[in-house]
Amino acid sequence: MATGVDQAAGLSLVVFSLLLFSYYSVWVIIMPFVDSDHVLHRYFLPREYSVILPGIAAGILLLFAGAFIAVIMWKNRKPKKVD
Repeated sequence: MATGVDQAAGLSLVVFSLLLFSYYSVWVIIMPFVDSDHVLHRYFLPREYSVILPGIAAGILLLFAGAFIAVIMWKNRKPKKVD
């Protein structure tokens, strides 16, 4: 059974992910249709970052996944038999 700390950590991760998804969705889907002099544009980064930031995040994710797989393969390697 999950403890209170585990539940709080899980809830905070869900809330953070929901906020991040909502911010990104509004930024990418709605903001291009809003006038460039509107006050809402102060709260969002320039549109170029909407492609750059996910690309960097994907690169970091692939880097960590590759490092994890390399470590697991390194630990599970079997020594060669010498006849």
